[in-house]
Amino acid sequence: MSSRPATDSVWLRRYGDARPGAPRLVCFPHAGGSASFYFPVAQALAPDVDVLAVQYPGRQDRRAEPLIDSVAVLADRIFSELAALLSAEPDVPLYLFGHSMGATVAFEVTRRLQDAALPGPVRLFASARRAPSRTRADRVHTRDDDGLIQELRRLSGTDARVLGNEEIMRMAIPSIRNDYRAVETYRAEPGTRIDTPVSVLVGDNDPTTTLAEARAWEEHTTAGIELRVFPGGGHFYLADRPEEVLDVIRERVLVSVVGAG
Repeated sequence: MSSRPATDSVWLRRYGDARPGAPRLVCFPHAGGSASFYFPVAQALAPDVDVLAVQYPGRQDRRAEPLIDSVAVLADRIFSELAALLSAEPDVPLYLFGHSMGATVAFEVTRRLQDAALPGPVRLFASARRAPSRTRADRVHTRDDDGLIQELRRLSGTDARVLGNEEIMRMAIPSIRNDYRAVETYRAEPGTRIDTPVSVLVGDNDPTTTLAEARAWEEHTTAGIELRVFPGGGHFYLADRPEEVLDVIRERVLVSVVGAG
């Protein structure tokens, strides 16, 4: 089996081999997250799925780059990267997976692909994120450092050892605050819709997304949604129940392989 070449894009990371022609799953991290969050996903789905993880600027190997505090600008930059991939491999089925803030960014990237008349994703996986039109008066990005850390503890999205390491947290707080600003100031245009089906994944104990807010994704697609609820799951349900989430992805992504065969 030959593998896909490693991407040379600063925006995209490939952590596993994929067979030629394998469907492509592009994963978008949460606020403060990085591409490596999806390393286990890439390893688990290889070689049947070509997993690419988005690396936002201002973290890990892109730490020296300026942060981007706008969902629209992030989506513009990532759209350009994916447009180049689609031009190079137009027959490779594309899927997008976004967790929390990443779901919003993935939605906006899908819009841009659609507006450019490029092959859009076969499916968008929107994880732990309320529908684009459902906003709250959240102002986490205006809190002091202790307030930000308190929010991370509430969502249980950061290893407790990291939360207790002051040096690591001081390095991470700028990107966390920046991303919260981006998603908390985001507003979807009225009536914004995509022509892509959406799989909405949510834990029923997620404090950031009610089931009603999750179902409202149906207002933003002409192709319908499916709602997958993980009982007892919080905001980072996918870290606690990775196999269940992987099964959902396989169920939807690998159908393209079966259909092609």
